[in-house]
Amino acid sequence: MTATRTTDDTARGTKARVAIIGSGNIGSDLMMKVIRLSETLEMGAMVGIDPDSDGLARARRLGIPTTAEGVDGLVALPDFDEIDVVFDATSARAHVLNATKLEPYDKILIDLTPAAIGPFVVPAVNLEQHVGARNVNMVTCGGQATIPMVAAVARVAPVRYAEIVASIASKSAGPGTRANIDEFTETTAKALEVVGGADRGKAIIVLNPAEPPMIMRDTVLCLADDGDPEAITAGVAAMVEQVARYVPGYRLKQQVQVTPIADDEPLGTLIGAGTPRPRWKVSVFLEVEGAAHYLPAYAGNLDIMTSAALRTAELLAARARTSEPAEALR
Repeated sequence: MTATRTTDDTARGTKARVAIIGSGNIGSDLMMKVIRLSETLEMGAMVGIDPDSDGLARARRLGIPTTAEGVDGLVALPDFDEIDVVFDATSARAHVLNATKLEPYDKILIDLTPAAIGPFVVPAVNLEQHVGARNVNMVTCGGQATIPMVAAVARVAPVRYAEIVASIASKSAGPGTRANIDEFTETTAKALEVVGGADRGKAIIVLNPAEPPMIMRDTVLCLADDGDPEAITAGVAAMVEQVARYVPGYRLKQQVQVTPIADDEPLGTLIGAGTPRPRWKVSVFLEVEGAAHYLPAYAGNLDIMTSAALRTAELLAARARTSEPAEALR
């Protein structure tokens, strides 16, 4: 796999420079997206801790500055001052230390781990609200896929309870994902409430060992108050289109289901005491196919994270550098 950039594309000062911490699968895929897709960003550095990693080797072949000394090595690079945005594609625990080390340098940090130090950002839902933030969190792959659906329902009718199940191929879950399972469920559930607008949220992740590997599939269940079922369905469809603008493999697996909740259906353990009884059960079934820039197409869970991070960085960097209106990036 190769990628090329023209002289005009890399003219000094025409693009915001980015560094990626983490030379594994996510970091490598993000690097390829920056190179292939972005008209406003360019690679400034690839950072890892394993000098023999494929990500660092690929970056070196592409002429990108690299370091295997982690954040300390990044700060020591000659052109570090010219870096505008730093993506962290490591782990929740590592990001806490990385953010502390980078804080004095006032870089924009895009956190792809479940550390949740900065505000949650889901581009299709709340990116505009955090334009001035210096450290934003991309929630989780399940969050990026499902929160837009919960938010779409919540814009039509209050969502008393939202539950999501993210099913991903076991092969697409690397050591970082496996080490962060608890953080995944906690962070995603919280973001369903904070960003999605649900009163209560619950998240489940399933690592499916099927062969051949399955693409990412997500199920979203919302218990919603009185609202027009047609408006709910239309809102979900519109949100799917919005997410698909930056994640082309994002789509509905089947038609949205809006069904009435029977009067005798027990809901107390889901919505809590004193909560108004919802009227509608809204079920949304999604699948996310990866763009295969670096990762296999079945790794839609990783693709949606890097795509969302790229989208976020483009807007935040543009606003920080030029105060360019968001409409110019749509």
